[in-house]
Amino acid sequence: MLTIKRYPNRKFYDTEEKCYITLEDISERIRSGREVQVIDQASGEEITSVVLSQIIFEQEKKRSGFVPRSVLTGLVQAGGFTMGRMRRALANPLDLIKQIDEEIAQRIDLLIKRGELAEEEGHLWREKLLKDLSAPDPISLDDADIQRLLDERGVPSSNDLESLSQQLEELMSKLEDLETNSE
Repeated sequence: MLTIKRYPNRKFYDTEEKCYITLEDISERIRSGREVQVIDQASGEEITSVVLSQIIFEQEKKRSGFVPRSVLTGLVQAGGFTMGRMRRALANPLDLIKQIDEEIAQRIDLLIKRGELAEEEGHLWREKLLKDLSAPDPISLDDADIQRLLDERGVPSSNDLESLSQQLEELMSKLEDLETNSE
């Protein structure tokens, strides 16, 4: 297992290659199959989960839609859950169906955008493939209806997530300051 140390100046150090690296470098190592462990150099605390969350956040900023919204929503909803309950929430078959439906809708939109499918034909395919009899027809909803449905289901907006991320960064910075000052 590759050990990476994070220093108080927020720099990451690869202990095998003996060099400083970035979040992107950590991400590349993980994608290549390496198992990593990130240790806070000052406290000795294992902070791998925090760093993995930062990587996901950065990738989501660069490529909107990197992680399906339903997975992110499941993670937020699972906030205080044990790992077992969180796994069950994320593995819920309805979430998988929702992810598949989102992928179908995105592909139909892409075909329409490319001109490979007429808009009317795309709407027809969307209706046939994604018909949920218990839900209102998404084509007939206006922006106010969509916002109301999202609010009713407690789906956070991108502004909510950005604000939460900024608050998290501020808290992490304050914790680092406290750790540095207590030494």
